[in-house]
Amino acid sequence: MKVSWQLFTGLALFYVLMTIVYWQVGGEPVGIGGMALASGLAGMVGFYVWFTQKRIGKTLPEDNLTAEIADGAGDLGFYSPHSWWPLPVGLSACALSLSLVIGWWLSLISVGALIISIIGMVTEYEKPLKASTH
Repeated sequence: MKVSWQLFTGLALFYVLMTIVYWQVGGEPVGIGGMALASGLAGMVGFYVWFTQKRIGKTLPEDNLTAEIADGAGDLGFYSPHSWWPLPVGLSACALSLSLVIGWWLSLISVGALIISIIGMVTEYEKPLKASTH
């Protein structure tokens, strides 16, 4: 992960430098804002990966220059094989963005649907505690 956070931190610094150059050349405000946001996003990802690497504290195969491909084999985590929850989340978010054009009443409905669908997506694999029958 050391390579990952260094890459994203380097990208953030590069974007900051290019934003300053673009601003001095006389770029438009929208471009300056977009480039500044890109640098902030790369910085946030770099910080997250650095923080996660410090918390985990183990060396990954991509950090070892003499590592083999087989060193990275094994269980990488749990990934959902199929889920229908992203569909209602996306439709609710689309309805929320359309509510800016259509009317405030649609935003109330779509925010409610978005909250319900996000809760459903996050708690999809939660198993309820079974009550003891003794």
